[in-house]
Amino acid sequence: MIAAVNKVLVIGGGFSGMTAAIQLARQGVEVDLVEIDPLWCPLGAGITLSGPTLRALDTVGILERVTEEGYLSTDFDVFSPAGDLIVQLALRPPVSHRQIPCGGGILRPVLARIFADKTREVGTHVRLGVTFDSISEHGAGVEVAFTDGTQGSYDLVIAADGVHSRMRKEFFPEAPSPKPIHQSAWRAVLRRPSEIVRPSHWLGRTKVGVNPISATHMYMFLMENREFSEWIDPANWAGEVARLLSEFPAPVLQTLVPQLYEPGANIDYRPLANLLVPLPWHKGRIVMIGDTVHATTPHLASGAGIGIESAIVLAEELLASSDLQVALARFEARRWERCQLVVENSARLCEIEKSGGDKQEHAQIMGDSMATLAEPI
Repeated sequence: MIAAVNKVLVIGGGFSGMTAAIQLARQGVEVDLVEIDPLWCPLGAGITLSGPTLRALDTVGILERVTEEGYLSTDFDVFSPAGDLIVQLALRPPVSHRQIPCGGGILRPVLARIFADKTREVGTHVRLGVTFDSISEHGAGVEVAFTDGTQGSYDLVIAADGVHSRMRKEFFPEAPSPKPIHQSAWRAVLRRPSEIVRPSHWLGRTKVGVNPISATHMYMFLMENREFSEWIDPANWAGEVARLLSEFPAPVLQTLVPQLYEPGANIDYRPLANLLVPLPWHKGRIVMIGDTVHATTPHLASGAGIGIESAIVLAEELLASSDLQVALARFEARRWERCQLVVENSARLCEIEKSGGDKQEHAQIMGDSMATLAEPI
């Protein structure tokens, strides 16, 4: 193997970091992964899996388990607030040498557990409740001191510590910070009515969506326009979601309201922001991936997907060249336009929704974006 690296440190155990670890370790690279959360348990409800994201999960080797523990579907329904069907859209399968499903959904902690199992299975050395204390680079490598008092030497450090990345702040201080978009997302995990068999949206002044995530459950999301990212007492979250749902008289949505007050609803509230760090995403022997450099709003349901893709491409380039800087430059060149498309088009979709803008433009952006993302990475 002519790989540019023999030993790598991944900082951050989210989807992007785990993907990088999996793809490198299964090819013989020694990989350490540190995750500051001692429980390695992500917050959140469900996650929508587009066809391109499922293709990436197939590359990582976990599509079979996702199929077993999640819910795969075809087509996509769009309704009026009252529940009248506006259109049923046929989802486009991604370009692949294998037949890949068009879309699906899964509980985010379930997907994280599947990733974590694969990360350990391929031989990654995982340490939880630990992160870096200091990092110093020299010509031949990187010396890292960890918060548990240990030290390590590496050929490359992969910063995958998320949208509020400490790595980005310390080593790329010129990079922008996440930008609030004055829209918030509410999410809940609910029992799935029998008539919900595919992803569906109800479009009004705001937007409600549901996506099946298992044989029995689905997750629901509501978008709310908020000019400020104010704190909302979690004790009031169920009432806030019920208030927003009152604008959508569709019978199937109204039957969901009592479930909001049950503990299993697991309601999550999150003000949205996006981030697109200009190239380069690396300095010397440190490179950033995933939400650390391209965090997006959920309007194209592709944030996790492009992070997983970026980790796949990074591993491919590191394994294809003996020159580290060449490999990192090739990685960035392959990822920039695709990640830019998702972040910027998602932001534009948000603006159209907030302003009640041109529905035709919204549909055009959605269609064009999904067609591009279906192409090979």
